[in-house]
Amino acid sequence: MARTIPIQLAVGGHTPKGLITPFAQAGESQLTSLPPLSLYVHVPWCVRKCPYCDFNSHAAPGEIPEARYLAALTADLDQAVPLIWGRTVNTVFIGGGTPSLLSAGALDQLLGLLRSRLNLLPDAEITLEANPGTVEAARFKEYAASGVNRISLGIQSFDDASLKALGRIHDSREAREAIEIAQKYVGRINLDLMYALPGQTLAGCLHDIDTALSFGTGHLSMYHLTLEPNTVFARFPPALPDEDLAYDMQDAVAERLGAAGFEQYEISAYARPGQRSKHNVNYWEFGDYLGIGPGAHGKLSFHDRIIREARLRSPESWMSQVDAGGHISESRRVTAADLPFEFMLNALRLVDGVATTSFSERTGLSLAVIAPELRAATERGLLDPDPTRIRATELGRRFLNDLQGMFLRESDQ
Repeated sequence: MARTIPIQLAVGGHTPKGLITPFAQAGESQLTSLPPLSLYVHVPWCVRKCPYCDFNSHAAPGEIPEARYLAALTADLDQAVPLIWGRTVNTVFIGGGTPSLLSAGALDQLLGLLRSRLNLLPDAEITLEANPGTVEAARFKEYAASGVNRISLGIQSFDDASLKALGRIHDSREAREAIEIAQKYVGRINLDLMYALPGQTLAGCLHDIDTALSFGTGHLSMYHLTLEPNTVFARFPPALPDEDLAYDMQDAVAERLGAAGFEQYEISAYARPGQRSKHNVNYWEFGDYLGIGPGAHGKLSFHDRIIREARLRSPESWMSQVDAGGHISESRRVTAADLPFEFMLNALRLVDGVATTSFSERTGLSLAVIAPELRAATERGLLDPDPTRIRATELGRRFLNDLQGMFLRESDQ
């Protein structure tokens, strides 16, 4: 079996056209309890779009229209609140784009808006994404005063040549300064790094890791650079390390971080004890999340159904149409046929997997509907035989796409 590098799968994906899962006769789901709820807020603007990025990000049109954005966000949230009425929001993630482009005043208004309309836990994890090229000490201090208690910094690399190849607007000096500034005001810091970069060597990859470790932060996200469709890199691909070298980097990263006291708890996430991202863990455990802002996705459970929603991607279209309720681009009920695959798409990313009982708790379906697939995956050595957990083996994580694909079958139609 040829090795394949696990791709970064977006939370909220659905079954590709032409494929169906083998559970169409399983009946509709019935949930006995609702999962934890998170909130995602999308800020769509960047200084400049990176050539590898396929996220819903847009170059800022000069000055960001903060007042208009906040007014639209208020309307978006007001229309969504009835769907989650009475439920507690455990975590908030403000992503982008580059949320650190927002002024301190705008961020304070945003968090005030959330507190006034949601049952937000007093000690909720509130994460803000930031890029080093947009970091200001005074702004970060005010972000923290407004309630941000976790910052995720898009470092990507500490090598200036690599940063230039990736089209980043910051250099290695700014990356270091951003980390030091964030550490002054916020106790929990995540650093996003990438490997298998254009022209990168194994030594260069490990230098990035060692530099990141030198700051003593509690969480690292390690992403393999992939050429995503509809990006500049897809049209004009750079010279990347071959597959064997990329795997050597992946193995070396895991070994180096493990020796430094980090646990790999998800395919791309490493954390010191007590530093795991609660927000992302909720995604991977098939929890619920409301997504507001342009292009935001959400998954919400009810006792008799699970729905997925998406907002209009264009910031202008979203802001123009939200007052009239035309900002929802998709709202669909997740069928019983799709639920097992969607559950596994997330749960199998966790190194420790999930309790076997969580499948029924989160989907409302009997575990019997996937018993043949679980058995087959276990026989192939891709799933742990422990009957109390659904957990990929090391081999299963190596061939994660193959493992997830076992829960799909070609349509007979």
